[in-house]
Amino acid sequence: MERQRLPPWHERQRLPNGRELLIRPIRPEDAEPLRAGFPLLQPEEVRQRFAYTMGELTPELAQRFTRVSPRSEFALVAAEPLPPGEALIGAVARVAVDANERDGEFAILVSSHIANMGVGRYLMTRLVKWARSRRLQQLYGEVLESNEAMIALAQSLGFTREAAKTPGLVRMTLDLRELH
Repeated sequence: MERQRLPPWHERQRLPNGRELLIRPIRPEDAEPLRAGFPLLQPEEVRQRFAYTMGELTPELAQRFTRVSPRSEFALVAAEPLPPGEALIGAVARVAVDANERDGEFAILVSSHIANMGVGRYLMTRLVKWARSRRLQQLYGEVLESNEAMIALAQSLGFTREAAKTPGLVRMTLDLRELH
């Protein structure tokens, strides 16, 4: 059987429920599918990612999320195995490198439709791999104290929990220098 060769950072994943996803870098064409899928998110999912609820993803914000700077950002989506712009997106994960060029801030949003199937864990491992390839010293993210699932996931991957400057948030930090 001939195996289809995928571009870098593209991987097919089969979920426990049999659904197939394509993990791939986010593309500008994903802006409209992101906006279209936003109303499918539960208010709590939005609050856990953005620390507040919002009713829609504006075109400007969708464009900002889908147009990453390759020098300082990395973003992956878990999407249907259809072309960008057509595929429904079930999860987004990103790293933004700080101005100091040594640390990166992560953010992940996984829709409840594919939650608890290993997608968040898999995406986080890809973010860590990218951060290590960039020789970043630290990967961190601000997480709501109430987001126990994300805190547990991060801790299971070696992140430590620290106090955040903003009340209600915790900072999850992974020291990448130990991994080089």
